[in-house]
Amino acid sequence: MVQTEGFEDALGAGYRLLERRGRGAAGEVWRAVDRRTDEVVAAKLLRSEHVADRDLVGRFIRERSILTGLRHPNIVAVRDLVVEGDRLAIVMDFVEGGSLREVLHEGGTLPPALAVGVAAAVLDGLAGAHDQGVLHRDIKPDNVLLSETWRELRPGGLKLTDFGIARIVADGAGTTTGLLGTPEYMSPELLTTGECDLSTDVYAVGILLYELLAGRTPFAGPGTDYTVAHRHVSSEPPRLPVPEALWSVLESLLAKDPAARPSAARAAASLRGLAGRLADLPALAPQGAPGEFASARGPVTMVKGMSPVEPAVIEELGPDGSDASGEQIDLGPSGPETTLRPMQRVPAAERSAATDRTPAVTAGPRPWWRDPRVLAVVAGAALLVVGAVLFATHSGGTDKAPAQQTQAAAAKATQQDPSLPTGLTVSREAAYDPQSKTVELTITYAAQNAPLTGPFLEVIPGRGGACPPETEWDGVQQESNIPSSTGVTTACAWSVDPGEVPAQGNVSVTARMPLSFDGADTSTALQSWLDDAADRTNQAVQDSQLNSTAYPVQRLQSIDIVAPARTVTSKTLHLGVFPVWPSGEDTLNPIYRSPSVGDPSSLLTAIAGGEKGIRFSDGCGSLGVSPDGLAVVALTVTPECHVAAQVGNFNNLSSNTFAIVTRGG
Repeated sequence: MVQTEGFEDALGAGYRLLERRGRGAAGEVWRAVDRRTDEVVAAKLLRSEHVADRDLVGRFIRERSILTGLRHPNIVAVRDLVVEGDRLAIVMDFVEGGSLREVLHEGGTLPPALAVGVAAAVLDGLAGAHDQGVLHRDIKPDNVLLSETWRELRPGGLKLTDFGIARIVADGAGTTTGLLGTPEYMSPELLTTGECDLSTDVYAVGILLYELLAGRTPFAGPGTDYTVAHRHVSSEPPRLPVPEALWSVLESLLAKDPAARPSAARAAASLRGLAGRLADLPALAPQGAPGEFASARGPVTMVKGMSPVEPAVIEELGPDGSDASGEQIDLGPSGPETTLRPMQRVPAAERSAATDRTPAVTAGPRPWWRDPRVLAVVAGAALLVVGAVLFATHSGGTDKAPAQQTQAAAAKATQQDPSLPTGLTVSREAAYDPQSKTVELTITYAAQNAPLTGPFLEVIPGRGGACPPETEWDGVQQESNIPSSTGVTTACAWSVDPGEVPAQGNVSVTARMPLSFDGADTSTALQSWLDDAADRTNQAVQDSQLNSTAYPVQRLQSIDIVAPARTVTSKTLHLGVFPVWPSGEDTLNPIYRSPSVGDPSSLLTAIAGGEKGIRFSDGCGSLGVSPDGLAVVALTVTPECHVAAQVGNFNNLSSNTFAIVTRGG
């Protein structure tokens, strides 16, 4: 720690800097205090050169509402953004514990079950951010902060930090004007084009999970940052001695093609589905770097020009990372530190050239046989020969035309909903069989921090507006939705009850229905049908005109904790826990009342697994809470107090403010 002696300790009008806790490529982290509440906070002061970047300062101001609105149990909350003179600062919640990096330094590796749970928690946080279109872009153990009980994998035990840095310093359009990130965790597309999307974060979690299991990142080894970066593009990750099911999920996270990676929510659900099979496996011994890396493919194109004076160009690279001249770019020794280096944006034409694997700029005289005109002539001649052979083979020397293919082809489609406030994530996969003209639909329900109970609403539309004539379900209790009971009047709706969805787990159900896609592009038509089914389902459960308690796991938006406006010392508080639906707060159907009487409500059971899923806590230092967290007593006089609460997946809930007085006061 470095004390603030000789340093101006005021940060804006609201904060005071106490001590510096660390520094990185983008700036310094300080422990600070909020003058208005005396709460300890963390302040990330960006480097001074960022102040001179007017575009960055503009993004800084524009992004304030997005960052301060980013709330999730597994994300360090951003409280404020301060622009003051030559200072730019992001004010965040202060997390006292260490980071995953320190855990790896001490223990080397984690048991597979714990590593998978950690990765799933990080993915949960990412899923919440991705739902709002926010990327992180620098996922690594250093940016995962821990509470003392993090190994229990409870909500908020692990928190992902530095969303603000990645969001503001990076280009708002998702295209970097600099190489921002840590080479050991950078995705192939970020390295080859400078561009990224949501799947870039998923790739980095794959690297993180690999490191938790192996004690090293998959492409770390001898060489510079550039050597490590090139392996992301050209090499396969060395196989780890873990169960095949775990390796399969890990490979999907580390797919070179961004489109082949699962979403953050789907990846989290897949990892949690493995937990039971990994429970008894010990941690691996730290894995050493392989003698050589297996090649993923042939020569690849990469963006060069990572210095202020060298223009960005595209060149073909060999498997050792060298260009046509044999030169390797020296970015310094490899390591886990975040790098921030200038890199010009590659024009669209050059990116297209990279995709075509045609060098836009050569490093010297090109051999005659590599001249594009020569290659074009050779390729054209080869195509003519192959075409003649194929024609002769298939025509058989007759004038017969090939038979017309009228039957639709087999196809598959996938879809996933954003995570709901209750922690439910629904993913759907459809497969079309052209022989039987049927669609098999698999629906997977995944839960985050609390067990969830149905029934769930599913709309299964037909083609052309009519519902399928019949739908068969496997492994699930189901019935047609009854509008008079649920209030949902959407056509083709089903009430599906797969049983309890365990916390951090998932369950799947399957339905089959007759559908025909003849005369259409089957893949496109099936995807359109699946998206339509999801859209109709979501529209039905989010209808703001619906006044009903049906399908609470899908419909609940928020929870209100209501305390009396005034109470006296030594008195038990009467608290009400009320649902907030798309139509607004519902005071007629409470989720819970404290002190409780009788069995828990069906609403509490559905969204939190019963009373075990609700806990109250002292929000002002003047309350006493029973050991089970279900009853609250006023202890000392205070003009302003509130009750904090957690209900299922809803964390950081707070009641209205109330006063505690003495009797007769």
